[in-house]
Amino acid sequence: MAAYEVVALRAFADNYIWTIRDGSHAVVVDPGEAQPVIDYLKREKLTLAAILNTHHHADHVGGNAALLAYAPAPVFGPRDERIPEVSVRLADGQHFQLPHFDIDMETLEIPAHTRSHIAFVGGGMLFCGDTLFAAGCGRLFEGTPRQMHDSLTRLARLPDDTRVYCGHEYTLSNIKFARAAEPDNTLLPALEARMQALREKDLPTLPTTIAQEKATNPFVRVNAPGVIKTASARAGKTLSDPVSVLAEIRDWKNNF
Repeated sequence: MAAYEVVALRAFADNYIWTIRDGSHAVVVDPGEAQPVIDYLKREKLTLAAILNTHHHADHVGGNAALLAYAPAPVFGPRDERIPEVSVRLADGQHFQLPHFDIDMETLEIPAHTRSHIAFVGGGMLFCGDTLFAAGCGRLFEGTPRQMHDSLTRLARLPDDTRVYCGHEYTLSNIKFARAAEPDNTLLPALEARMQALREKDLPTLPTTIAQEKATNPFVRVNAPGVIKTASARAGKTLSDPVSVLAEIRDWKNNF
């Protein structure tokens, strides 16, 4: 297996196009825009080996067509006809070898943000699009709180040291909400300070890790007493199950 690194290419206001690269090839994840990728490939003299798509939203797949016109490559993605460029449509639990890098990748179906959302897991990495964020989770555009809870629970079962590559730079705003949702979580102030220092240097706050999310993300911590207490107070009644807690804090976050 070739040695590789993961580089963040920026798109739009806060998207990241994660780029797995070595000295000659690159795989890009969720290219919402083609030009940043094309510019990078040209500048670094890299050959596009593959595209990975997690879900159909335009800010994650809008660059597919132009990128393929520049450099044809296989496109791995969900079974969703709304992404016409996908050439390898993947089902839950399906494995494939990442072209050129020969990393074994597993597909996980994680519906909630969209009904066909998938994640890619392999090489100690998780590319999870807009389902799991650092200290947050995606909006429920096509799914339910139950689906989001199940999807986040599934991701939280991955090894603690798994590096989590999310689709957006939302970390500081998510931590602000997390501190409101679980005010007694003593890890959050220090995390916020570290992330603020990175942003002041214009550096990404990502990747996070599964361990960090289990310790600080209120949407993963819906069984934590502090999150239950806050969600129940907002709901005006005792919430006794994690799905209800998640639904309450997700609704709160939508307007936070």
